[in-house]
Amino acid sequence: MNAQEKYMQWMEKLPENDPLRSELEKIAGDEKEISERFYQDIVFGTAGLRGICGAGTNRMNSYTVGRATRGIANYILQSGEDPLKGVVIAYDCRYFSREFSELAAKILTERGIRVYLFPSLRSTPELSFTIRKVGAVSGINMTASHNPKEYNGYKVYWSDGAQISGEVSDGMQREIGKLGFFDDVSGEIKTAGGKGLFEETTASSEDLLVMLGEEMDREYYDYVKSMRQREDDELDRSVRIVYTPLNGAGSIPMEVLSQEEGYTSFFIVPEQKEPDPEFTTVGYPNPEDPRGFALAEEHGKELGAEILIATDPDGDRMAVEIPDGKGGYKPLNGNQTGALLIAYMAQSRKEKGTLPENAAMIKSIVTGNFGRVICEDYGIRVFEALTGFKNICGVIPRAQSMGYEYFFGYEESIGCAPGEAVRDKDGVCAGMLMAELAAWCKKQGSSVGEYLESLYQKYGYYAEKQVSLVREGREGAAQIAHIMDVFRGEKPQQFGRFTVEKTIDYIDGYEDIPASNVLIYYMDDGSWFAVRPSGTEPKIKFYFYVKKDSAEAAASTLHDLRDAVNAMTAGI
Repeated sequence: MNAQEKYMQWMEKLPENDPLRSELEKIAGDEKEISERFYQDIVFGTAGLRGICGAGTNRMNSYTVGRATRGIANYILQSGEDPLKGVVIAYDCRYFSREFSELAAKILTERGIRVYLFPSLRSTPELSFTIRKVGAVSGINMTASHNPKEYNGYKVYWSDGAQISGEVSDGMQREIGKLGFFDDVSGEIKTAGGKGLFEETTASSEDLLVMLGEEMDREYYDYVKSMRQREDDELDRSVRIVYTPLNGAGSIPMEVLSQEEGYTSFFIVPEQKEPDPEFTTVGYPNPEDPRGFALAEEHGKELGAEILIATDPDGDRMAVEIPDGKGGYKPLNGNQTGALLIAYMAQSRKEKGTLPENAAMIKSIVTGNFGRVICEDYGIRVFEALTGFKNICGVIPRAQSMGYEYFFGYEESIGCAPGEAVRDKDGVCAGMLMAELAAWCKKQGSSVGEYLESLYQKYGYYAEKQVSLVREGREGAAQIAHIMDVFRGEKPQQFGRFTVEKTIDYIDGYEDIPASNVLIYYMDDGSWFAVRPSGTEPKIKFYFYVKKDSAEAAASTLHDLRDAVNAMTAGI
């Protein structure tokens, strides 16, 4: 069926009182809007389903969520796994997240699959931790991570606590593809808008629905505390920290942990402490965007904060700002924060004699090499993976089979997995480790900024920049594909003054990296850049990397490389 035919089908199938029907009635005759909503079925990307909330096959709504859940249920029941091992379900602060989680719980329990359900919002890392802790077969988190307020999403996990990939992802997608959006929905959906969106979740027998709560929170908090690197007398916990959860799931765990760990000047931005699906004071709740730190910076200046920390709405990403020496703050990117934590953890463990001889770090192929050179200095083996923590954490079993012990995983988009118990980005654990680093630096009479400078002096000055071109909708997807086709087809050998020394195209895989739509260009001066379409957002991303002997030379070269590549893309 084409988009118009799908639209008419939905108009026929949706009940008269369904708000989704009213939404579709308003776009009658609008071919462009109908096409945007129905030109494709929403599909799994880097982190599962993610899209704008609304009516249509290409939107997040009760029917797309229900269809996905029924397909996943069918996959689990056919997989040979014991359905009583269960599925853990969590959700964040977004519109419909709770309702979607209750719908998923109802569908699964009615099919004889046990559900472990959190009664209020929880972070993505706690979900991953819980899957492994209870021995569940799968997990689902209703979250759109750092996307704008119009979005919601559906992250899916397997028994290893990592996001689905490979055969599992393909198998679930096949089962979902066999289903219609209106198949077998009797009794599942009460209405489709506002609070009370779905009927109350009930299970066919009491032991099919297990409500999780403080006991599981305590287990996760204790794990995070176990990741502390230094003893009490090595830390000055009076360090002044301003933290913002951006109205998301990191608020409670970070507050509890900071209190239990004895931080006496840990301040949470009050306007962004409580859940808010509108993200009223931040707009775009992405801590990778310095605009997300605006209120944290205001409070930081008032309090004389020595570090600012932010996590995104589902608590898996963590970002940092540090004093800029001019009375304000400057952001650190994911390459810098990852390198800082790697260096701090490696140094701490080496001094204490607890750094494994067979330690392994895993990074994405589009992450810079600052963390790599630090690892190599400490004798830590570095593995690479495709973008996304389902890929990064997917390398852990292979590394372990080769005799390595997991040490750290990260990617440039402010994601870190400091410990093995959480097989995804863990902004809470990373945030507490960054607070600890600040406390350790303060005890040394230093700062996080000075520690970073010492790493640059030792390993060289690294500069990096990510540039994203946003191209939304069906036309945008075609434009992104065209840009990739041009780069791949023209095989450029020169970008301004930079000569290409080596090109790696991952479209058919490369060495032990699976196939992916990624191109990397290495220049004759050691600089390099990568280009890839985002798997979760309507963007094509460019990643630029430079290493020089001084900060000024690195910044200048980075500027020139970025401008040279931008000149090419401007003409496409």
